[in-house]
Amino acid sequence: MQGFSTATVYEGPLAEVPPDGLRKIWLWAVLIAVGGFLFGFDTGVISGALLYIKTDFGLNSFEQSSVVSVLVLGAMAGAMGSGRIADRIGRRRILGLEGLVFLVGTVIAVLSTGYAMLVAGRLVLGLAVGGASATVPVYLSEISPKEIRGRTLTLNQLLITIGILVAYLTNLAFSGVGDWRAMIGVGAVPAAVIVVASLWVLPESAAWLAARGERDEARRLVASVTNEATADRLLDRYDRDRARQDDGRTGWRTLLAADVRPALVVGLTLAAVQQFGGINTIIYYAPTIIEETGLTASNSIVYSIAIGVINLVMTLVAIRVIDRAGRRPLLLFSLGAMTVMMALLGLSFVAGWSSGLSLVFMVLYIAGYAVGTGPVFWTLIGEIFPPRARAAGSSASTAVNWLANFVVSLVFLPIAGVLGQGETFWIFAVIAGLGWVFVSRFVPETKERDFTEVDADLRSRFGERAPA
Repeated sequence: MQGFSTATVYEGPLAEVPPDGLRKIWLWAVLIAVGGFLFGFDTGVISGALLYIKTDFGLNSFEQSSVVSVLVLGAMAGAMGSGRIADRIGRRRILGLEGLVFLVGTVIAVLSTGYAMLVAGRLVLGLAVGGASATVPVYLSEISPKEIRGRTLTLNQLLITIGILVAYLTNLAFSGVGDWRAMIGVGAVPAAVIVVASLWVLPESAAWLAARGERDEARRLVASVTNEATADRLLDRYDRDRARQDDGRTGWRTLLAADVRPALVVGLTLAAVQQFGGINTIIYYAPTIIEETGLTASNSIVYSIAIGVINLVMTLVAIRVIDRAGRRPLLLFSLGAMTVMMALLGLSFVAGWSSGLSLVFMVLYIAGYAVGTGPVFWTLIGEIFPPRARAAGSSASTAVNWLANFVVSLVFLPIAGVLGQGETFWIFAVIAGLGWVFVSRFVPETKERDFTEVDADLRSRFGERAPA
């Protein structure tokens, strides 16, 4: 629903949404973005919990690694499957289902009696994390007026960073007694919030309702935040645009259509660049990297909290400027900063510069990532795909993002052991630089644009002509 989403559905100025309607939209957006909070929490909490789990269960190094990585594997599967389910049962229901899966996975992990049960719980949590990471951007895009769409979509990244930070603080709070079950169990609270919100607070996406032929229900929803005249006009526009775009394909088959291909290339490439630019080498291995600089890393949780705070602060900056500066400028600035800082970080290791200088480059790299590449990817995958392919496109992009995440976390230490940490950082710098070139050539600006304008810009960048 354009005007309320990234589809060409309900195009209308923000002035037509009264203050009460805007407050309602922001309430919905925050509750939806709790899915992003759980994404961040469940990926971050294991870093501290594992310090005590390995002792309780007597885990070897492989078993410790698998407890961490199985969530990423589950997330890939969850992301790939969520699009089809979201198109079948709706955005509200699948978010509630994901909240329920979060609860089940948390209970299994908390009650684990051994390694196998813990891995099973982490796998279930991974399915929910991957599903939520694909569902939340689509759902947010379809309840948001285009003038604030960047800010509402960036809420997803904000809640992810808050989730990571809360996970680190939770680890710190329970580290004194070594209660890893309590660390993981805290995640049950936001999971319950999602389930309750999906049952009694959140509406269904009007775009999904209209696509399913439930026009009266879609009209009532839009009128509840605007007015009846605007709802009628926007639904009429939706009917015309849907008739033009519908080619009879559904689910994953929509991604094979020629008009979807440019958006798919952009979505998949940005998904890979966001991870292969090196962010998880900092997030996952910061204490190890810091230790290599010559400083102590005895309190890894404290270091992690500092990184989480920087990530959060710069994401807040991104929310303030994304609907003013636009997506492309933020991406270009971010990838440029990541390239330079990662190259300098690598040089600091190779040349043996001071540990303080290495830390400065690391902090500036995180700041550069958090203000652009981190949040803008999640914003764009909710904006560049045609309405019929939005859920499938978001699922595919998110699955590639998780796959790249898994590969980087798996190969960083072995490659660094062979080439050296500094030389490995240079590889990440080259990838970020190539990402800058790709964005400058192929990624369209989506700020305050409806889908027709975004699609025309995207096609022109790929040398294709937009339909009349």
